[in-house]
Amino acid sequence: MANSQKSFLEKRLDGDALPLAVGDFVVLIALLTVGAINHHTTAVLSMPAELATTILPFIATWLVFAPLIGAYSAGAAESAKAAIPLAIRSWIPSAIGGIPIWYLMPGNITTLVGAAIFATVLVVLGSLGLGIWRALWFKLS
Repeated sequence: MANSQKSFLEKRLDGDALPLAVGDFVVLIALLTVGAINHHTTAVLSMPAELATTILPFIATWLVFAPLIGAYSAGAAESAKAAIPLAIRSWIPSAIGGIPIWYLMPGNITTLVGAAIFATVLVVLGSLGLGIWRALWFKLS
């Protein structure tokens, strides 16, 4: 007898949301890359390890929180009204959770005030970027 119930992750990951996932990763990588350029000049683009220490902590936390919160669920794939809040609700803990990981990377020493400002900028710009991207996706598709 086959089990007709879906697992937790099966409910949170829907194939129709794949375009959203691709776009989200492009937006997040672009946002984090621009941030790295703003703090290290364009020379950071020729230093893959330096760039990776900026990007990877936040992509790793996104990979945890986005499925758990439902950023790629069937509901997210249906409308901007559902997709945008799910992305923002996924990004907030991803950004905040990525900061301690980022902080532990070599060369990323900052003050507590600096970390609070960094968190605020990350949350706001990431939320705006993901929201605009997802709104455009649903408007143009």
